[in-house]
Formats: sequence, C-alpha cells, structure tokens
Amino acid sequence: MNNPENLLYAESHEWLKVEGNEGIIGITDFAQDSLGDITFVDLPQIGDSFTKGQEMGVIESVKAASDIYMPCDCKVIAVNDAVINNPEIVNKDPYGNGWLLRISIEGTTDGLLSANDYATKCTH
Repeated sequence: MNNPENLLYAESHEWLKVEGNEGIIGITDFAQDSLGDITFVDLPQIGDSFTKGQEMGVIESVKAASDIYMPCDCKVIAVNDAVINNPEIVNKDPYGNGWLLRISIEGTTDGLLSANDYATKCTH
C-alpha cells in the first residue's frame, strides 16, 4: 500500500493534505480499493462547516455505500466538481485528481495518523 508521506490520515480512511491553514481532503487508496468501482459521490456545499468526525458526504460503489467523515474541524471552501461528474476519478487517482474538498482548517489536526501508522491500521 502506497500512502503518501506528506499527508495525514484518519482511521475512517480519509486523507488530509495541510497547506498552511487550508487543506485538501480525499479518501485513501485502501478505501477506494475496498469500495470497488465508485459510481456516485455526494459532497457538502461551499461554506458548510463541520467538526472533526462529522459525516460530510457519501461515496457509493457497485458494492456498497460508505459515509465520508471530516478529519478535522473546518469550513468547505471548494468542492471538486470533477469527481461528482466522473466518480471513477477517485478510483484512478485517489491522492491526486480524485481529491474531494478544499477546506479552511479551524482547530488542530491532532489525532490524525502518519502514513506509516495508517498503513499499520489497514493491515490489522
């Protein structure tokens, strides 16, 4: 499993790329692989605020529907319309073009995992 080292990971299989007081959120390669072919992505609106661990969207695949959770307290500042229109992008490029949201981080990212710690969680 290849998890980029520059990202933080939630136990619920979301990743967060921190860029100053902003961040980019997506789901991990492990999550997209477990889901199979993604057919639908439902994401929040720009301006919506969330607390860490709050459900913020849904990803559906041919196998199952899975909730997506916010990895930190934040406000949504951009939504990746490309994945809404072409959900399979998340399968092809979960850490690149398959990103889901850009956020303004409000609070800390404490409790998120390093790439190595996340990989360990996924093997147990």
